[in-house]
Amino acid sequence: MSRPLAGPQGLLRTLNGRAILEALARSGPQTRAELMSTTGLSRTAVTQVLRMLEGAGAVAAAGLDRETRGPAAGRVGLHPRLGFAAAVHVDHHAAHVALVDAGGAVRAEHHAAFPANEDRVAHIIGLVEHCRRTLRAAKNAVHLAVVGVPGIVTADGGIRDDLGPDGGAFRAALAAELECPVRIENDVNLAALAELTVGAGADLASFALLLLDDGLGAGIVIDGALHRGFSGVAGEVMYLPQTPLPIGAPIVSDAVVGDLALAAGGDADMSLAEHLESAAGGDETSLRIVAEVGRRIVLVAGSVSLVLDPEAFILSGTAAHPELVAAIRRVASEYSAQLPLRFLVSSFGPEAPLVGAVGEAAAALRGALFTRILTPAAKPGR
Repeated sequence: MSRPLAGPQGLLRTLNGRAILEALARSGPQTRAELMSTTGLSRTAVTQVLRMLEGAGAVAAAGLDRETRGPAAGRVGLHPRLGFAAAVHVDHHAAHVALVDAGGAVRAEHHAAFPANEDRVAHIIGLVEHCRRTLRAAKNAVHLAVVGVPGIVTADGGIRDDLGPDGGAFRAALAAELECPVRIENDVNLAALAELTVGAGADLASFALLLLDDGLGAGIVIDGALHRGFSGVAGEVMYLPQTPLPIGAPIVSDAVVGDLALAAGGDADMSLAEHLESAAGGDETSLRIVAEVGRRIVLVAGSVSLVLDPEAFILSGTAAHPELVAAIRRVASEYSAQLPLRFLVSSFGPEAPLVGAVGEAAAALRGALFTRILTPAAKPGR
C-alpha cells in the first residue's frame, strides 16, 4: 500500500500562510469561509494559519460580513500597520511620490516641481515625508522604494553616467536618506509594466510602448516579459537613424520641435503640447508640425516592427494626445500595404510611469513583508 505524501509542518505552514497573505493582498479583507474558497485550504488550516498570522501582527480584524451570522461573519485583513513602499516618478521637471500598502492601494501621494536650487534627493525625501506625515506613519514604516527615472538604467539599478561606488550616487544617497532599499528603474519601462499588468497591453503577448515626453522612448514587452536589454539600452529609440537626419540626431525633442517651427515659419518657443492644442484649433503651421512628428514616430515604429514584430504599439505621454494619435494613424495607413502597424492608446496617459512604479513597489513590499513574517526566527544558541 502506498504511503501518503508528507513534508515538514513548518514548510506547510509557510506555504499556507503565503497563500492566505496573497489572497488578502489581492482581494482585501475576507471571512474564513471566503479564504477557504480562495485558497482551497480546509477550515482547520485557515484557522490555524490565521492564529499564527495574528500572533505575528500580520493580520487584524476588518469588520463583519453583513450577510453572515455568528463568529463566521468576522472579516480579517492585512494589518494596517504593516508599513508602506514608496513609488516615485522623477522627470526632468518634477517628482511624484506615492506611498502604497501591501495590497497595492495608494494611501498618500504628493507631486511638486523641482525648486531651482534644491538637490533632487532632498526634494524627493521632502515629498516622502509629506506623505508619511499625512498618514501619521513612523519613518521606519517605509520599507523600500521603487524610483522611475528617465535615461538608461543598468541591470543592477545604476544610472548611466551617475557616479558612486555602487554604480549610482543618486540611488546611494536616496537609500541613505530613506534608510531602506531603493530600486531604480527606467520610467518608460515602468509605463510598459503598467500597461502589461492592468492596461492596454494586458491581453497582448508582445507590444512596444512609445512614450513621448521631453524625448521619445520605448518600453518593449516580448512574450509577456519586459525586455531591458543586456546593458539597459533597449528602447532608446529616439536616436534611430532617419533620412535626412544625421546619424545620432534626436528624432523628436523640445529642441527639434523648435527647429520644425522655425522651418514652418512658426514660433520656435512653443512646446509640442501647445502646438497640439493649436492644431486642434485648426492652425495650419501647428498641423504641419504635428504631422511631421507623427511621421517620425511611425518610422520609429516601422523600424521596431521589422526587428521585433510586436502585436501593437501603445502610445503614451504626449503621444497619446488625440491630435498626435490621429496624425500617427494617418501616416501609418499610408504604409499599411507594405507594413501593417497597429496603434493603441495608453490606459494611463502621463501617469503610466507612476502606475508602473506603484505596481512594482507593492509587489516588492509583499515579497519582503511576507518573507519576513513567515520566516521562523533563529533559535538562540545554547
